[in-house]
Amino acid sequence: MAIRVTIFDDNKKLLDSLDILIDGSPGFQIAGTFPNISNLIADIEKSQPDVILMDIEMPGINGIEGVKIVKKHFPKINVMMQTAFENDEHVFEAICAGASGYILKSTSPSRILECIVEVYQGGSPMSPTVARKVLGFLQTPKKESNQSDENKDDYNLTNREKEVLSCLVNGLSYKMIADQCNITYETVRSHMKKIYEKLHVASMTEAVAKAINKKIVM
Repeated sequence: MAIRVTIFDDNKKLLDSLDILIDGSPGFQIAGTFPNISNLIADIEKSQPDVILMDIEMPGINGIEGVKIVKKHFPKINVMMQTAFENDEHVFEAICAGASGYILKSTSPSRILECIVEVYQGGSPMSPTVARKVLGFLQTPKKESNQSDENKDDYNLTNREKEVLSCLVNGLSYKMIADQCNITYETVRSHMKKIYEKLHVASMTEAVAKAINKKIVM
């Protein structure tokens, strides 16, 4: 079954090239292409995507607001951001809004396809420079934190759940975690569901941020 991809981008040349790339590659299908997100909800309901590629800089409503709308109305659909700029503020805003991945428009065609698969399988692909910015942000100590090392909480995670969470922090997709931990993909999903519940988070990004900030895994 092909992965259905919907793209929102006001750059017609890029939109057309992505259309050709994705629709012409085995295992992928273009569900819809749109130059803006003025009719975002209707466009998603019409195209029924598995993964959304979202530009950040678009006329009218920008991509960051678009992600928020998607996660509110279609929480199970994963969104991967595409941008021409490595803007720190945009990176963090998009991730906090619920984006599952963040890549540059200069990313090679083959890597774009790999990232779509990673997002579809539950991973969080990022361009290397973007990933470094995100990790640097997450690893920066928060001045307002009142929690001492002695009061650290492991949130009652089992050893296996900590292992899965550690893999997630290191950027592994669900499939890669399954291979590394020698468990099934569905078992990874089951562990992640329990991890979300114990950490009181609703997304992979929140889980990674909490794991690093609270030093749950090293």
